[in-house]
Amino acid sequence: MRSVRQNYKNGMKLTAARTGIAALALAALVSGCASGADPTSVKPVPGRQAPPALDAAAKLRLAQAARAAAAKRWGLAKTPLTAPAPPAKKPVIEFRDGFEVEDGEDLPPVFTTIPTKDKVVFLTIDDGAEKDPAFLRMMSDLKIPYTAFLSDYLVKKDYGYFRKMRDRGVVLNNHTLHHPYLPGLSYERQKREICGMQDVMKKQFGKRPTLFRPPYGNYNEDTLRAAKSCGIKAAPLWNEEIFVDHWEYREWDRDLHPGDIVLTHFRGKEDWKGTMPDMVRRFMKMVTDKGYAVARLEDYL
Repeated sequence: MRSVRQNYKNGMKLTAARTGIAALALAALVSGCASGADPTSVKPVPGRQAPPALDAAAKLRLAQAARAAAAKRWGLAKTPLTAPAPPAKKPVIEFRDGFEVEDGEDLPPVFTTIPTKDKVVFLTIDDGAEKDPAFLRMMSDLKIPYTAFLSDYLVKKDYGYFRKMRDRGVVLNNHTLHHPYLPGLSYERQKREICGMQDVMKKQFGKRPTLFRPPYGNYNEDTLRAAKSCGIKAAPLWNEEIFVDHWEYREWDRDLHPGDIVLTHFRGKEDWKGTMPDMVRRFMKMVTDKGYAVARLEDYL
């Protein structure tokens, strides 16, 4: 009889221990969600048994729960949709936005959309005037990918802000040194604007970009030749532009399309009736309501 009671007590202790471990794991997960940390990488409490490893489905559920919590925290009406896995075979991009070059001349393609059937759009942000810490936190918490195109005369006021952006996985690209109207410059001056920014990017951020966006979306043959000489592989433009209070469209149907590139700028209350987080809320409402996810541009190039 004593052995039966003893076994019962031991069983109760084991159950309690397991329950305690599960509670610790759950508390750690909830804490991770609340802080914006990755909820799928729970660290064991010192001196206690580590929680059991999570399978892929459990990790996905936890990541979705964390994103839903972040969406609520940042005032989004809906949780952002998750983009599909990037294509193993990258789309072929040859379009030059109405600009023809000589036969056989291999210049960087200029394009406003990515040829894909995936219901995704790509967010790109230009210049670098506004340096809002809340924007960095918001995009990291929500895990929304975006691509930056920087001009040195603006970003040099705080290179550190954009290093933080780089460290969060954002790809930083070339938008010239001084943001001039490039077709009005000679080939040599255009080359100085583009190649000079390549040198700045290497020095300040550790890498020469392969993407370049001409200021105002204006370019000519010399622009593409100069860009190619500096190591540029492609020149993405845009199909829509998002502001705090409205959208602007290049297409006649005034709608989103799979693979569209969306432009906005690093701006704040000096230029807008709102902040960059306000712009993100408007952007995400539009794309989510229409059933689109935001994908990483570089994953399709």
